[in-house]
Amino acid sequence: MSRLIAISNRTAVDPNARAGGLAIALWEALNASGGAWAGWSGSICEGDPETQELSDDGVDFILTDLTREEHDGYYHAYANRTLWPLFHYRTDLVSFDHDAFRIYSDVNRRLAEMVTERIAADDVVWVHDYHLLLFARYLREMGWTGRAGFFLHIPFPPPEVFTILPEHREVAEALCAHSVVGFQSERDRANFVRYLVEYCDGVETSDGKVNAFGSTTLIRAYPIGIDPQAFTQASVSEAARAAAHQIGSILNDRQLVIGVDRMDYSKGLPERFAAVGEFYDNYPEMRGRVSVTQIAPPSRSVVAEYRELREELDRLAGRVNGDHGDLDWIPLRYLARAYDRDQLAGLFRIARAGLVTPLRDGMNLVAKEFVMAQNPMDPGVLILSEFAGAAEQLHDALIVNPFDTRRVAEALHTASPCRSKSGWIAGAASRKSSWRATSHGGARPILMICQTRPHRRSVSP
Repeated sequence: MSRLIAISNRTAVDPNARAGGLAIALWEALNASGGAWAGWSGSICEGDPETQELSDDGVDFILTDLTREEHDGYYHAYANRTLWPLFHYRTDLVSFDHDAFRIYSDVNRRLAEMVTERIAADDVVWVHDYHLLLFARYLREMGWTGRAGFFLHIPFPPPEVFTILPEHREVAEALCAHSVVGFQSERDRANFVRYLVEYCDGVETSDGKVNAFGSTTLIRAYPIGIDPQAFTQASVSEAARAAAHQIGSILNDRQLVIGVDRMDYSKGLPERFAAVGEFYDNYPEMRGRVSVTQIAPPSRSVVAEYRELREELDRLAGRVNGDHGDLDWIPLRYLARAYDRDQLAGLFRIARAGLVTPLRDGMNLVAKEFVMAQNPMDPGVLILSEFAGAAEQLHDALIVNPFDTRRVAEALHTASPCRSKSGWIAGAASRKSSWRATSHGGARPILMICQTRPHRRSVSP
């Protein structure tokens, strides 16, 4: 019987890391096939890295430490300072370093060697994300000819941006060594196909495949989902009710607008804070009636750009609260810490609006979580960036351009005057503007879209 072999930078060897959508979906598939999960152990070693093998609940783990040089070059430098900003269209933040690419390549090769020694010809290899773009190339060079699929969890940029990467052709050829390449959105899929056709003499066929670099690869969009029933149940759990009660005692019947994001420049938090400030500037009657809470746990704090982002958010939040706050009211409550899933679900459920406005995102599951946490009898409304992959599915959200702070402020104002969520929706539906607003009739399609098990349309090499 063939097994599924998952390859990712980090694994779920820690049982506490098995709660997310990807981990849940992978765990079910790996367990069913008696499969294995390979990747970095999470540890940095001083000497030569060794391979560790262990099993848990029917799943094998194949792990390796990284040396300090590998961690700095492969992870910090190339993955997070070159690929991450480039794939999120932030060419101004990209750092080009040939030594970092060499180390990135070496780590991909070493992981491929580690896996090749332990898999059979009929196993199915499923590679995940931007850390392992070259993995399949080395797998093939080592003689493995089985089925391999790749899934990118972040956006894929248009050719005009991707070709800025000095190694763009090498990366693309390695991706085409897979049987299947999957993306979060149709836009990302189209970007990669256009690159192959326009820059690599690729030929697109009618069945979604592309012939390039001597290989034929199926290229499709497989938008990731959440476990809808689990998140709906979480929204009415004891922890959710406690979190809702805690913030409710502070709101004092004011309307709640909530945003939840990692502290990352791709999430558009400075632009969002600016829009909140513009909302209070342009609509002074909303002061004291609407409270915005932004939860933004820090990430990658060792990278200079992230430290600068934290400082900018502190400054912007101070400006909004200094200009508009009062003795008994904070307009923008900014919390730079993490909360667990049930707590967030409780906050989503009582919120009048969810503010999900990344500048660029592969999917953004917060948007789907917000929808599934709503009370169907009195749902809140999602304000969603057109540049999130979720916008291709959640058509009935308020779709906004996150760079247009005036328009985001208008969306907030559209939500604000009504006391009940139902009133908000009725007002939004009757508003003559370019918003694609949610109504009671329109809320059902959003729920239906979100009610798909995670990765049920996952890559099948």
